[in-house]
Amino acid sequence: MAPVKVFGSAAFTNVAHVLVCLEEVGADYEVVNIDFLAKEHKKPEHLARNPFGEIPAFQDGDLVLFESRAIAKYILRKYRTGEVDMLRESNPEEAATADVWAEVEAHQYSKAVAPIVYECIVYPTAYGIPTNQKVVDESVEKLKEVLEIYEGRLSKHEYLAGSFISVADLNHFPFTFRFMETPYASVFDSFPSVKAWWEKLLLRPSVKKISADMQKRV
Repeated sequence: MAPVKVFGSAAFTNVAHVLVCLEEVGADYEVVNIDFLAKEHKKPEHLARNPFGEIPAFQDGDLVLFESRAIAKYILRKYRTGEVDMLRESNPEEAATADVWAEVEAHQYSKAVAPIVYECIVYPTAYGIPTNQKVVDESVEKLKEVLEIYEGRLSKHEYLAGSFISVADLNHFPFTFRFMETPYASVFDSFPSVKAWWEKLLLRPSVKKISADMQKRV
Protein backbone atom coordinates (compact mmCIF):
# COMPACT_ATOMS: atom_id res chain seq x y z
CA MET A 1 0.00 0.00 0.00
CA ALA A 2 1.38 3.40 -0.98
CA PRO A 3 2.07 5.82 1.87
CA VAL A 4 -0.32 8.67 2.41
CA LYS A 5 1.00 12.10 1.50
CA VAL A 6 1.03 15.23 3.64
CA PHE A 7 1.67 18.46 1.75
CA GLY A 8 3.52 21.00 3.89
CA SER A 9 6.27 21.14 6.48
CA ALA A 10 6.21 20.09 10.14
CA ALA A 11 7.50 23.56 10.97
CA PHE A 12 3.89 24.70 10.47
CA THR A 13 1.57 23.93 13.36
CA ASN A 14 -1.33 22.67 11.24
CA VAL A 15 0.93 20.24 9.42
CA ALA A 16 2.44 19.05 12.70
CA HIS A 17 -1.10 18.37 13.90
CA VAL A 18 -1.59 15.86 11.08
CA LEU A 19 1.85 14.31 11.44
CA VAL A 20 1.53 13.62 15.15
CA CYS A 21 -1.67 11.68 14.46
CA LEU A 22 0.06 9.64 11.76
CA GLU A 23 2.86 8.86 14.19
CA GLU A 24 0.36 7.81 16.85
CA VAL A 25 -1.27 5.24 14.59
CA GLY A 26 1.99 4.09 12.99
CA ALA A 27 0.87 4.85 9.45
CA ASP A 28 3.32 5.03 6.57
CA TYR A 29 3.45 8.58 5.22
CA GLU A 30 5.41 10.91 2.98
CA VAL A 31 5.83 14.63 3.60
CA VAL A 32 5.80 16.69 0.40
CA ASN A 33 7.31 20.09 1.09
CA ILE A 34 5.47 23.19 -0.11
CA ASP A 35 7.77 26.15 -0.68
CA PHE A 36 6.10 29.19 0.86
CA LEU A 37 8.73 31.62 -0.35
CA ALA A 38 8.02 30.48 -3.90
CA LYS A 39 4.27 30.69 -3.12
CA GLU A 40 3.74 27.09 -4.15
CA HIS A 41 0.70 27.01 -1.87
CA LYS A 42 -1.02 29.47 -4.24
CA LYS A 43 -0.22 27.62 -7.45
CA PRO A 44 -2.86 25.62 -9.35
CA GLU A 45 -1.36 22.26 -8.45
CA HIS A 46 -1.77 22.91 -4.74
CA LEU A 47 -5.07 24.77 -5.10
CA ALA A 48 -6.45 21.55 -6.58
CA ARG A 49 -5.70 19.94 -3.21
CA ASN A 50 -6.65 22.86 -0.99
CA PRO A 51 -8.78 25.49 -2.73
CA PHE A 52 -8.00 28.03 -0.01
CA GLY A 53 -4.29 27.91 -0.83
CA GLU A 54 -3.27 26.82 2.65
CA ILE A 55 -1.53 23.85 4.23
CA PRO A 56 -1.80 21.05 4.97
CA ALA A 57 -3.34 19.05 2.22
CA PHE A 58 -3.56 15.29 2.54
CA GLN A 59 -3.81 12.51 0.00
CA ASP A 60 -4.72 8.87 0.56
CA GLY A 61 -5.08 7.23 -2.82
CA ASP A 62 -7.86 9.06 -4.64
CA LEU A 63 -9.01 10.81 -1.48
CA VAL A 64 -7.75 14.37 -1.00
CA LEU A 65 -8.53 16.30 2.18
CA PHE A 66 -7.71 19.66 3.72
CA GLU A 67 -8.27 21.24 7.18
CA SER A 68 -6.00 19.68 9.79
CA ARG A 69 -8.66 18.80 12.35
CA ALA A 70 -10.72 16.92 9.75
CA ILE A 71 -7.61 15.14 8.49
CA ALA A 72 -6.67 14.19 12.05
CA LYS A 73 -10.06 12.59 12.64
CA TYR A 74 -9.85 10.70 9.35
CA ILE A 75 -6.45 9.29 10.31
CA LEU A 76 -7.52 8.31 13.82
CA ARG A 77 -10.71 6.74 12.46
CA LYS A 78 -9.11 4.80 9.60
CA TYR A 79 -6.24 3.39 11.63
CA ARG A 80 -8.14 2.80 14.86
CA THR A 81 -7.11 -0.31 16.76
CA GLY A 82 -7.74 -1.68 20.22
CA GLU A 83 -4.54 0.00 21.34
CA VAL A 84 -5.02 3.28 19.47
CA ASP A 85 -8.58 4.53 19.76
CA MET A 86 -8.58 8.29 20.21
CA LEU A 87 -12.07 9.03 18.91
CA ARG A 88 -13.82 6.47 21.15
CA GLU A 89 -16.66 6.17 18.66
CA SER A 90 -17.79 2.83 20.05
CA ASN A 91 -18.70 4.63 23.29
CA PRO A 92 -21.07 7.56 22.68
CA GLU A 93 -20.40 9.19 26.05
CA GLU A 94 -16.62 9.05 25.73
CA ALA A 95 -16.77 10.17 22.09
CA ALA A 96 -18.96 13.12 23.02
CA THR A 97 -16.62 14.19 25.81
CA ALA A 98 -13.63 14.01 23.47
CA ASP A 99 -15.59 16.05 20.92
CA VAL A 100 -16.43 18.70 23.52
CA TRP A 101 -12.80 19.26 24.44
CA ALA A 102 -11.72 19.16 20.81
CA GLU A 103 -14.20 21.99 20.23
CA VAL A 104 -12.86 23.85 23.25
CA GLU A 105 -9.37 23.64 21.75
CA ALA A 106 -10.61 25.05 18.45
CA HIS A 107 -12.80 27.84 19.79
CA GLN A 108 -11.24 28.81 23.13
CA TYR A 109 -7.68 27.58 23.60
CA SER A 110 -6.31 28.16 20.11
CA LYS A 111 -7.91 31.58 19.87
CA ALA A 112 -5.94 32.60 22.97
CA VAL A 113 -2.65 30.85 22.17
CA ALA A 114 -2.34 31.44 18.42
CA PRO A 115 -2.07 35.27 18.55
CA ILE A 116 0.80 34.97 21.04
CA VAL A 117 2.64 32.52 18.78
CA TYR A 118 2.08 34.65 15.69
CA GLU A 119 3.08 37.91 17.37
CA CYS A 120 6.14 36.53 19.16
CA ILE A 121 7.46 34.06 16.57
CA VAL A 122 5.80 34.02 13.16
CA TYR A 123 5.44 37.71 12.34
CA PRO A 124 8.90 38.84 13.55
CA THR A 125 10.88 35.91 12.14
CA ALA A 126 9.04 35.23 8.88
CA TYR A 127 7.88 38.71 7.93
CA GLY A 128 9.98 41.15 9.95
CA ILE A 129 6.84 42.60 11.54
CA PRO A 130 7.34 43.89 15.10
CA THR A 131 5.39 42.24 17.90
CA ASN A 132 2.13 43.96 18.76
CA GLN A 133 2.44 43.91 22.52
CA LYS A 134 -1.18 44.93 23.07
CA VAL A 135 -2.39 41.85 21.21
CA VAL A 136 0.02 39.67 23.18
CA ASP A 137 -1.01 41.07 26.55
CA GLU A 138 -4.71 40.67 25.82
CA SER A 139 -4.18 37.11 24.57
CA VAL A 140 -2.11 36.15 27.62
CA GLU A 141 -4.93 37.29 29.90
CA LYS A 142 -7.44 35.34 27.83
CA LEU A 143 -5.20 32.29 27.98
CA LYS A 144 -5.03 32.50 31.76
CA GLU A 145 -8.81 32.49 31.92
CA VAL A 146 -8.96 29.44 29.67
CA LEU A 147 -6.25 27.62 31.63
CA GLU A 148 -8.16 28.20 34.86
CA ILE A 149 -10.96 26.08 33.39
CA TYR A 150 -8.47 23.49 32.16
CA GLU A 151 -6.91 23.35 35.60
CA GLY A 152 -10.28 22.47 37.11
CA ARG A 153 -10.79 19.75 34.54
CA LEU A 154 -7.31 18.26 34.68
CA SER A 155 -7.18 18.30 38.47
CA LYS A 156 -9.90 15.64 38.32
CA HIS A 157 -9.00 13.76 35.13
CA GLU A 158 -5.73 12.46 33.69
CA TYR A 159 -6.62 13.69 30.21
CA LEU A 160 -9.17 16.16 28.89
CA ALA A 161 -11.80 13.57 27.98
CA GLY A 162 -11.20 11.41 31.03
CA SER A 163 -8.78 8.63 31.90
CA PHE A 164 -7.79 8.07 28.26
CA ILE A 165 -5.82 10.15 25.78
CA SER A 166 -7.96 11.35 22.88
CA VAL A 167 -7.98 13.51 19.79
CA ALA A 168 -8.73 16.44 22.10
CA ASP A 169 -5.34 16.14 23.78
CA LEU A 170 -3.44 15.70 20.52
CA ASN A 171 -5.10 18.76 19.01
CA HIS A 172 -3.41 20.92 21.64
CA PHE A 173 0.11 19.79 20.85
CA PRO A 174 1.36 21.98 17.96
CA PHE A 175 0.35 25.44 19.19
CA THR A 176 1.30 24.61 22.78
CA PHE A 177 4.72 23.50 21.61
CA ARG A 178 5.21 26.79 19.78
CA PHE A 179 3.81 28.76 22.72
CA MET A 180 6.50 27.22 24.92
CA GLU A 181 9.08 28.87 22.67
CA THR A 182 7.72 32.32 23.51
CA PRO A 183 8.67 34.44 26.55
CA TYR A 184 5.31 33.53 28.12
CA ALA A 185 5.84 29.80 28.66
CA SER A 186 5.97 30.38 32.42
CA VAL A 187 2.22 31.07 32.38
CA PHE A 188 1.77 27.31 32.67
CA ASP A 189 3.62 27.30 35.99
CA SER A 190 0.54 28.76 37.68
CA PHE A 191 -1.55 25.78 36.59
CA PRO A 192 0.13 22.62 37.98
CA SER A 193 -2.41 20.13 36.64
CA VAL A 194 -2.22 21.65 33.17
CA LYS A 195 1.56 21.66 33.27
CA ALA A 196 1.66 18.00 34.37
CA TRP A 197 -0.73 17.09 31.54
CA TRP A 198 1.47 18.91 29.01
CA GLU A 199 4.65 17.29 30.30
CA LYS A 200 2.99 13.89 29.99
CA LEU A 201 2.09 14.62 26.37
CA LEU A 202 5.71 15.56 25.67
CA LEU A 203 6.80 12.06 26.71
CA ARG A 204 4.81 10.36 23.97
CA PRO A 205 7.06 9.01 21.15
CA SER A 206 4.86 10.63 18.51
CA VAL A 207 5.17 14.03 20.14
CA LYS A 208 8.93 13.67 20.61
CA LYS A 209 9.33 12.83 16.92
CA ILE A 210 7.23 15.69 15.58
CA SER A 211 8.62 18.15 18.14
CA ALA A 212 12.07 17.50 16.71
CA ASP A 213 10.73 18.00 13.18
CA MET A 214 9.05 21.28 14.17
CA GLN A 215 12.37 22.67 15.29
CA LYS A 216 13.68 22.39 11.76
CA ARG A 217 12.66 25.82 10.50
CA VAL A 218 11.33 26.35 7.00
